[in-house]
Amino acid sequence: MKKSITIIGSGFSSLAASCYLAKEGYEVTILEKNATIGGRARQLIKDGFTFDIGPTWYWMPDVFEKFFADFGKEPSHYYQLEKLNPAYVVYFDELDTVQIPDNLPDILDIFEIQEKGSSKHLQSFLDNAKHNYDVAIKDLVYRPGISITELITPVTIKKANQFFSTIRTAVRENIKDSRLQQIMEFPVLFLGAKPSNTPSFYSFMNYADFGLGTWHPKGGMYEVIKAIYVLAMELGVKIKTNQNVEKINVDNGTVKSVVANGETIFSDVVLSGADYHHTETLLDKKYRGYSEKYWNSKIFAPSSLLFYVAFDKKIKNVSHHTLFFDTEFDVHAQAIYDDPKWPEKPLFYASFPSKTDETVAPEGKEAGIFLIPIAPGIEDTPEIREKYFNSIMERFESLTHQKVMDNIIFKESFCVTDFINDYNSYKGNAYGLANILTQTAFLRPKIISKKVKNLFFTGQLTVPGPGVPPSIISGKIVSELIKKSFQNQSEKGSKSDGAETNSKEIKADSSLRSVKAYFV
Repeated sequence: MKKSITIIGSGFSSLAASCYLAKEGYEVTILEKNATIGGRARQLIKDGFTFDIGPTWYWMPDVFEKFFADFGKEPSHYYQLEKLNPAYVVYFDELDTVQIPDNLPDILDIFEIQEKGSSKHLQSFLDNAKHNYDVAIKDLVYRPGISITELITPVTIKKANQFFSTIRTAVRENIKDSRLQQIMEFPVLFLGAKPSNTPSFYSFMNYADFGLGTWHPKGGMYEVIKAIYVLAMELGVKIKTNQNVEKINVDNGTVKSVVANGETIFSDVVLSGADYHHTETLLDKKYRGYSEKYWNSKIFAPSSLLFYVAFDKKIKNVSHHTLFFDTEFDVHAQAIYDDPKWPEKPLFYASFPSKTDETVAPEGKEAGIFLIPIAPGIEDTPEIREKYFNSIMERFESLTHQKVMDNIIFKESFCVTDFINDYNSYKGNAYGLANILTQTAFLRPKIISKKVKNLFFTGQLTVPGPGVPPSIISGKIVSELIKKSFQNQSEKGSKSDGAETNSKEIKADSSLRSVKAYFV
């Protein structure tokens, strides 16, 4: 009889895990709380406009290729990719912008123009970053985070100093132009932490940026969700939406079932791709692996205030991805990590996918996504959202030399309260736990429950960390651990059966000798 696996949530990690597990022959069912699949990577469609609600950056294309290759597929079987050029544009003020081209030679030229001699330092930095990428993405991130020994290899021993120095130190050692420094520190923001707290080993994110480039799947990032969904269906995965999991039942230390919408669903294994903290609240307290004090002590990646804006005209002087670094990053970062509060003058990011993709907005119109990184857990009201929208749009108009406020057809917002309501996100965080040294690899919450047999976790609160590629990798890691767990249980059962049979044979043989002795 097939082993049954119930997966809570249908984000990238859950969908990836479902494919690997179904491929192994397990009976896999996904229970999704919301009406549509995708978790944080859902989609907003309105009046002919299409917006990615969550992730908008397609980085590390090799990770996606590796995932589909595991099933004899390619991304091109499911969606069309376009490499963006420029990859993104950075505004420092209205007269100072930097475009990041789609290839390294041109990027080196850009750096050299901004600061004489910097291209040589950037090349050296990226040579090391590529080596780190090969070590991390092709090896370390696929390890389950069970023990510190996973990180101890001949290569990492040689690079030990990079785990105790920071990205900020490495970047600013030779690059002196503040704009170039900010551009080089930008990629680690995807890890959810300040450059001053992020180990310099994570420079592999710079290689992902400058070396591998920025891509766009036609139709948006949700096309990747749809692709993995189609693959999951082909492999026999069952997916049920509008399924609110209310309880995880445990008997004698082993998971037995979940309760969704009042119905008990029995399962050999439960895998949660939902928020880790929330998942543990579905357990009786004695079965929770981490206390409220533990969660409260962790450094979380930011939450976000997002706006999805439909314009009745094309927007000028912007790229598909546009960063607005016209304010002081360190001051904004303090309001996220050191003294959580609404920032006075935040940096922000804008995405205009309709610059690249004609399918996401009606002809002659523009779809715009605006994001402000904020501290998780802070107050979230309609009045605050409106205040910040007006603030960043005033700056946007000034920096890009155009009026756009009167050209808004509609706008929708998403913030802390929505992350909590829609995803049960701890304090409304958007990206999980920050990937700082004390919260990396084996120091993150475990994939395998510490107290409940056959309960597993996946996603950006566990190994390897935040981001779409790491989430897909997390799905693979946990599927391999589940497979190994079943194999171990099967072997133990076989040994136990063998021992019992052997014991009976010994007992029978002993009894036979006694009978013989009696008659002889």
